[in-house]
Amino acid sequence: MTKSEPLNGTQIWTLGLSTFSFTICFAVWTIFSIIGIQIKKDLGLTETQFGLLVGTPILTGSLIRLALGIWTDQFGGRIVLSLVMVSAAIATFLLTFAYDYPTYLLAALGVGIAGGSFSVGIAYVSRFFDKDHQGLALGVFGAGNVGAAVTKFLAPTIMVAYGWHTVAYVWAAGIGIAGALF
Repeated sequence: MTKSEPLNGTQIWTLGLSTFSFTICFAVWTIFSIIGIQIKKDLGLTETQFGLLVGTPILTGSLIRLALGIWTDQFGGRIVLSLVMVSAAIATFLLTFAYDYPTYLLAALGVGIAGGSFSVGIAYVSRFFDKDHQGLALGVFGAGNVGAAVTKFLAPTIMVAYGWHTVAYVWAAGIGIAGALF
């Protein structure tokens, strides 16, 4: 077995930025788990309607991964992930303009685009690392799932203090800025 080369600056930067971006995407993807509670009260939703609302972004994120993976192969991960983040930012911002259940579901479909970031990031990150470092790199990238915990810890505090619209504005700004900088 040969000794592998140490990671270079480009690899570390790419992995760090990609993991940070994935964390933000995951936080946005799970936003309805917190703000959905207030939306349920505001609209008087049944348990079934609430379940569908919370599950819609998860469904979108899961289904869009195939297309995003193909586009990543065609156009590159940096472009596709940037577009994913900007699209999710727009959908998250527009969520605050939803006025009835169907428009909330439509916004939830758009927010779910953030969940597709996993397939983009995996393909993008893996190209920067040889087989001796891919396991480590993909493990670090996968830690971006912590974004769900970010939403669970921060969103309730913001929502109680300022309302669910502010949570959506902050998350939209965060993912939008990250998308523009990526």
